Amino acid sequence: MKFIVSSNSLLKSLQAISGVLNTSNTLPILDDFLFRTFEEQLIITASDLETTMSVSLIPEKLEEGGNIAIPAKILLDTLKTLPDVPLFFSIHPETFAVEIVAAEGKFKLTGHNGAEFPTPPVLNDAVTFNLKSDILYNAINKTIFATGNDELRPAMSGVFFQLAPGNATFVATDAHKLVRYRRNDVTIDVGVSFIMPKKPLNQLKNNLPDEEEVRIDYNITNARFSFGNITLVCRLIEGKYPNYEAVIPRDNPSNLMVHRSTLLNSIKRVAIFANQSTHQIRFRIAGQELNLSAEDIDFSNEGNERLQCQFDGADLEIGFNSKFLIEMLQNLHTDQIRMELSAPNRAGLIIPVDNENESEVILMLVMPVMLN
Repeated sequence: MKFIVSSNSLLKSLQAISGVLNTSNTLPILDDFLFRTFEEQLIITASDLETTMSVSLIPEKLEEGGNIAIPAKILLDTLKTLPDVPLFFSIHPETFAVEIVAAEGKFKLTGHNGAEFPTPPVLNDAVTFNLKSDILYNAINKTIFATGNDELRPAMSGVFFQLAPGNATFVATDAHKLVRYRRNDVTIDVGVSFIMPKKPLNQLKNNLPDEEEVRIDYNITNARFSFGNITLVCRLIEGKYPNYEAVIPRDNPSNLMVHRSTLLNSIKRVAIFANQSTHQIRFRIAGQELNLSAEDIDFSNEGNERLQCQFDGADLEIGFNSKFLIEMLQNLHTDQIRMELSAPNRAGLIIPVDNENESEVILMLVMPVMLN
């Protein structure tokens, strides 16, 4: 196997898929990139068995085809130190010895038999549809932070995709907070629902192009995302997603309107003085004034701030986890937000006001914490 490829082009391709690699693998060959030739293309693959990602590039010259698994770390570390020069790869088919010639340098390392590299699953009986890359990117970006880490509830560790003709809904929850991101500008004609794990979603988010269609194929166990020169195949999370609509409170008589960035900055400041294990922050709303307070009795720390707001409802005192509020407010981009509240022991809703994209409907839910 012999080919010539630009070092910059190769490095960019490897970095696009290197996030799939694990630091500890059950199979040693999963520490490698698989290089294989297909027609005039060089296809490079990384896998952790659950997620497989491939990128294709056109080598400057391809003399002999074949396949080889090359240790990822040493190859990436070498490429990062090189200027943009042509690299000549020569692989011995029997010993799997890899020789790389770059300008005045020559490097040798030992590869492995590419035939031993796991093959990605074949998607039988797959449903296929297209989704715009910007919709997919925003859906991942707005929801992934709300996913859980509880091994006993694996369904909550991913993002729920629920697509129907005319709209798409993406949901993430960890039982303390919930985000429902809905788009009403989706043009698909099938009903689709599945749960995507976090790792492949992060890989997609880091690599999605602008203004491009993403082809999605999925069956009961796997999903494949194809765009540009990249393909990602991942195992879906099994199980039924919780009935998220049932936990969203419908009757919320108290409505608080406040400037998002002002509230966010106030919470950040007051939270410094909160108990560092509970992160509890207290909202006292009376008239058109919001009072934020937090205290850490163990260290005699206390913080208070007053904000002007628009409030429609009876005076209310409610506690929240400041970390959750900060995450949510940082993931919204409107000037104003509306908080819909009802009682100190019922979930509060955060909804952006005057969203620029009329097709985008965002709802965030945060559970209260009991005030001391």
